[in-house]
Amino acid sequence: MAKNKEMEVVKGIDLKRYTGRWYEIASFPSFFQPRNGVDTRATYNLNEDGTVHVLNETWSNGKRVSIEGSAYKADPKSDEAKFKVKFYVPPFLPIIPVVGNYWVLYLDDDYQNALIGEPTRKYLWILCRQTHLDEAIYNQLLEKAKEEGYDVSKLHKTPQSDPPPKEEGPQDTKGIWWLKSLFGK
Repeated sequence: MAKNKEMEVVKGIDLKRYTGRWYEIASFPSFFQPRNGVDTRATYNLNEDGTVHVLNETWSNGKRVSIEGSAYKADPKSDEAKFKVKFYVPPFLPIIPVVGNYWVLYLDDDYQNALIGEPTRKYLWILCRQTHLDEAIYNQLLEKAKEEGYDVSKLHKTPQSDPPPKEEGPQDTKGIWWLKSLFGK
């Protein structure tokens, strides 16, 4: 593993092509996502000011849970795909800004598959425009993650329905999943 080397990120990303719906194929479990989440997805929309509106959704215990935030270039002068994402928590009373890193480590030429990480290597996501990813491509993304110093044994495949859930559904408006996540549940 190459934990000490600087990670290579995509250069010259076209944000207009990157926007839209992405499905989470696999990720490192994290405290800010429900442990039993399924059909997890992110939808990105370009704002007029060049920032990106972020909507992260997952279904937990039959209810749709979501959080909205924004993403922006970490260094506006750089052509590297290093972004900051900002969410306000808790989602049911958004008062505390939380900012994280979102680095695009790989993006295919057709903008269909992506590998997302961040410099501490605590978080990793494999994203796809479809709910399922070809196993050969998945394995290529695993190899890329290994090259960047990630322990891919921590990856958890995200169950995805085909077809995916509708836009709306019963919502967890109380943020119970978020409170539970603070205690590792």
